[in-house]
Amino acid sequence: MVELQTMDKLLKDLAFFQAFSDETVALLAGCASNVVFEAGSFLARASDKADRFFFIRHGDVAVELVVPGRDPLVVQTVHPGEALGWSWMVAPHSWSFDMRAISLVRALSFDATCLRGKMESNHEVGYQLMKNFLPIIARRLFDARVQLVDLYAGDAS
Repeated sequence: MVELQTMDKLLKDLAFFQAFSDETVALLAGCASNVVFEAGSFLARASDKADRFFFIRHGDVAVELVVPGRDPLVVQTVHPGEALGWSWMVAPHSWSFDMRAISLVRALSFDATCLRGKMESNHEVGYQLMKNFLPIIARRLFDARVQLVDLYAGDAS
């Protein structure tokens, strides 16, 4: 027999939401849904409207940069338990990269319009979300810098 879990429970299982109150988790759960992507399919495409973000529950996602005349460049791989996408928070709310499922992906998808509305009407919720997203953004920017150093390190000699 399969045990069905509520969206609240799925969110509380993620480290990102563990410090949030039950009331806040219930509020945010109203913006979330379960989604599935087959291997090779796109979760989002560069320049498209960033109207959602994801928490990966199963599988891996490649964050890719299109390079004309070459195969896409994988700039990052996102794994289970990790957030994917912050473009929904910053105007003009469009994706900067393609996001492709490497394997079967099960994720929680959050409606960005719904979340921005909740953040606007409840600034404490907005603060908590931003406080939890900021370390993710900072880490990803640091990782990008390290990749650039690796890329150009051979040119130093």
